[in-house]
Amino acid sequence: MNKLNTKVLALSLGVFLAVIYVICVLFDLLWPVYEMRKVWSLLLPGFVWLTPLSFLLGLVESFIWGLLLGIIFVPIYNYFNDRFEEKVK
Repeated sequence: MNKLNTKVLALSLGVFLAVIYVICVLFDLLWPVYEMRKVWSLLLPGFVWLTPLSFLLGLVESFIWGLLLGIIFVPIYNYFNDRFEEKVK
């Protein structure tokens, strides 16, 4: 089985979370009844609803969270992939 590439997965998750962040902010602006304002301030340190600077900060933090997820997940996945692959052969 192929190993996962840390750079590819980390960047993919970073961009994915940044896109999801933008979609969620747009959703919050369009439907304020369902806003996640309190959740954003808990998940993204320094985020304040909604100034241009805090929007960019949230975008950068979302991207960084994705990078961290990829950097942590890939070695764990590859470790277990190697262990179970040997037993299958």
